[in-house]
Amino acid sequence: MKRYLKLIVLCLLAPLAWVSCKDDFPIDDDGLLITKRSQCFVSNFELLGADFLTVRSKNPVIDTVACTIDVEVFYGTDLTNVYPQFSLVTDAKLDPKIVGKMDFSDLATPKVFTVVSGNRKVRKPYTVNITVQQ
Repeated sequence: MKRYLKLIVLCLLAPLAWVSCKDDFPIDDDGLLITKRSQCFVSNFELLGADFLTVRSKNPVIDTVACTIDVEVFYGTDLTNVYPQFSLVTDAKLDPKIVGKMDFSDLATPKVFTVVSGNRKVRKPYTVNITVQQ
C-alpha cells in the first residue's frame, strides 16, 4: 500500500514541478534577468590603481548624449595596471565585462565599453578618454 501511495504522490508532484520550472523570468547569457527597462547610461566612473585607491585627479565628466567619459589621472600614474569601475542605470550591463586590471596606457586609442539596457535592445558605446594631469 505504501508503494502505491508513493507512486500516486510522485505522479501528482511531477507535473507541478514541471510547471514551476516554466521560463517566466528570461535571463541572458550571463545569467542576468532581462527586464522591460530600456534606459541605458553610465552614472559614475572610477579608476583605481593597483593599491585600489583612486588615480583620478578630479571627478570624471560623463556626457550621456555623446557617450563619452573624460577622466584626468594624477601625473605618474601607471596606466598599465588600473581597475575601471562603472556605475550603470538599473538592470543595464557592460560589454565587455571587466574581470580585473586593464591597460589604459595607449592614450591615443581610447577604450570603448558598451552599455546594454535591461531589455537588451538598446546598446550605447561609451568612449573612455584619459588625460594625465600636468
